[in-house]
Amino acid sequence: MVQTAMEFDAVVIGSGIAGLTMAVGLAREGRDVALVTKKQLEDSSTNWAQGGIAGVLDTTNEEAIEKHIQDTLDAGDGLCDENVVRSVVREAAKRIQSLINEGVDFDRSSDGAFDLVKEGGHQEKRILHVKDRTGAAIESTLIQRLHEENVTILEGWMAVDLILEEQNTPKKGNRGVWCLDPVGEVHSIVCKALIIATGGAGKLWRETTNPSVATGDGIAMAHRASVRTTHLEFIQFHPTALAISGEQPFLITEALRGAGAILMTKKELEHFRKSNKKPSHFSYMNSIDPRGSLATRDIVARATDRVLKQTGDKHVFLVTEHLEKDELKSKFPTISKRLETHGLELGPDPIPVTPAAHYIVGGIEVDHMGQCKTFDGEIYSGLFAIGEVACTGLHGANRLASNSLLEAIVMTHRALSKALIETEKEKNNSTKVPLWRANGLEHLKEHAPLKADREALQAIMSDDVGLVRRNERLQRAKRKILHITEEIDRIWRTSKPTRKLVELRNMSIVSSLVIDSAISRKENVGLHYNIDQ
Repeated sequence: MVQTAMEFDAVVIGSGIAGLTMAVGLAREGRDVALVTKKQLEDSSTNWAQGGIAGVLDTTNEEAIEKHIQDTLDAGDGLCDENVVRSVVREAAKRIQSLINEGVDFDRSSDGAFDLVKEGGHQEKRILHVKDRTGAAIESTLIQRLHEENVTILEGWMAVDLILEEQNTPKKGNRGVWCLDPVGEVHSIVCKALIIATGGAGKLWRETTNPSVATGDGIAMAHRASVRTTHLEFIQFHPTALAISGEQPFLITEALRGAGAILMTKKELEHFRKSNKKPSHFSYMNSIDPRGSLATRDIVARATDRVLKQTGDKHVFLVTEHLEKDELKSKFPTISKRLETHGLELGPDPIPVTPAAHYIVGGIEVDHMGQCKTFDGEIYSGLFAIGEVACTGLHGANRLASNSLLEAIVMTHRALSKALIETEKEKNNSTKVPLWRANGLEHLKEHAPLKADREALQAIMSDDVGLVRRNERLQRAKRKILHITEEIDRIWRTSKPTRKLVELRNMSIVSSLVIDSAISRKENVGLHYNIDQ
């Protein structure tokens, strides 16, 4: 069966820093581009990123560049692709300058130099920022540029599945994507280049700093299309998410610890207030790592998880009372404003924090140009993955703070050059594409089972596939997720798609991939920690 399709040179799925940069770049080169985003343009993890973008701007400072390389390799715990690390770090200055050229106004000191800050795992101050809302500043700038270009923006549209080349073709390739529109109809969109920039999968866990859109859609779609994924066992939990009962965790940027904030338990805070010693003397992190509260995220998050289990407390405290209050409020206005809504003041009041799912380090395996790979390791013609959804080899087993925006901007520019070549080709795609299955059934009228299954899935992932794992719990999680997946598949085959159903289907698939990867990993490294190993 055939149907008439929408047709573009390129389709970008996702509206974070990677997707926006790609869409703008393609449009500027005269390509006919559609950008698909399942909510609004601003609903991305980029928009929520507080910290900044890491990079050495002085390309002649070999010592500083080498230190950034080594910090990245150290955080990655032996699993980084060193060639990728070196090339990305060396390209940082050029790509950060491209953001500045677009209009991103990074903070500067009174002397006009960039106000660089330090975060966990970094030896030096090398992170550019816009107060504590760097991601939002980049996002708003790129959205403004997007509106200046001739891009078809499909807000409220959700990618459902990839449209593939016929199986008997010599190479696997992309023909386009099926998308669910805001009123529930599925459309076929044909393109020469399809770019997956759908972000992460934090919503697999109960507690996450991610926006609601982070349900692993790109990874699941790619997996169903025989695209290779890798390193999905490495899930980064941010160690300092605001812990307020009944509220979604709110990210407290690592830059606050870079400014001198110290992690303490309740008892440690009491001892500190009774003494005249430096606050760092009392932190449980001192016995864990010589960098104390500025150790890498995996180390800090696991240490915090351990002390919470020992004390029975719901959170630890991020202490800032020894720092200058007005200066903190000036540097971290977003955090200050959020704390005020809970009756807390940055500076005098200790901030209750706990680890929360934050970043998926693994993802769709890509080459150095952002091209996806098949299960057999071959290049998947016309299909790209960029941003958090992709695994480039930069992060290894653990992402160094503020390397994610850097990776996104560098790898997107590389993928852009290849996508431009792909979209120069003569159109091999026909507008006659396979018809989306139409079974004549109405939308689900009862969504309670979907809500219950989603909550059950999040409970399994939170309790059994979290910061600390055990073999027995991983196997139990595998069995439970399989049961949920089978139930979702039954509903999927007998119902028209809805956003909730598409998301739950994707979440179940990505959960299975994460669990299988965790079971396969036989040594503790980076973000993967199994107490039975």
